[in-house]
Amino acid sequence: MSITGELFTTVTVSEEAEDTMVEKDNVPKVGMDFKSAKDVWKFYRSYAAAVGFPIRKRTSRKGDNGSVKYVTYACSREGGRCYATTCSLNPQPTIQTDCKARLIAKEDLLGTWQITKVHHEHNHTTSPSKSRLYRCNRYLNQHVKRKLEVNDIAGIPLHKNFNSTVVEVGDYSNMTFTEKDCRNYVEKVRRLRLGEGDAAAILA
Repeated sequence: MSITGELFTTVTVSEEAEDTMVEKDNVPKVGMDFKSAKDVWKFYRSYAAAVGFPIRKRTSRKGDNGSVKYVTYACSREGGRCYATTCSLNPQPTIQTDCKARLIAKEDLLGTWQITKVHHEHNHTTSPSKSRLYRCNRYLNQHVKRKLEVNDIAGIPLHKNFNSTVVEVGDYSNMTFTEKDCRNYVEKVRRLRLGEGDAAAILA
């Protein structure tokens, strides 16, 4: 299936995306109201996960009181390759396709957040089955964090630590994080632990 829109190139949508039904109320529309920018983000992230594309905060603007009044959330594949002379000599791999899909929302005088503009069209394939692997959807809950910390102290190798979690949730498709996420968290905890040890040694 292909979708075309003004100023957009043809969109290639995977078969699995075609089979994904997003309820009408869950599709972003101009005029939708929310209590906060965080709620707008959660709503758009949920929609993006169902359709199969990653998102990120593109821009935000603050009002005179210092609080955020305007946000743009965009498909993470917006932007493109750098074509400057220094970049073209050694081009780096990129997932950017200059995708224009995005959502813009702003806060009104009453403190209500409203969607003012939305582009749904993508110029790349979307894949709902990969949504859990996108950075915006990955997270470690407190149970997993505690388990990683305890097993690391016990000297259990990280790959075994990760695999036991996979067994616990039933399958890789149920995971909300990758082994790399676990490694990054464990390394962070180790640095904090080392810092606390250094501080204790200094005070001793």
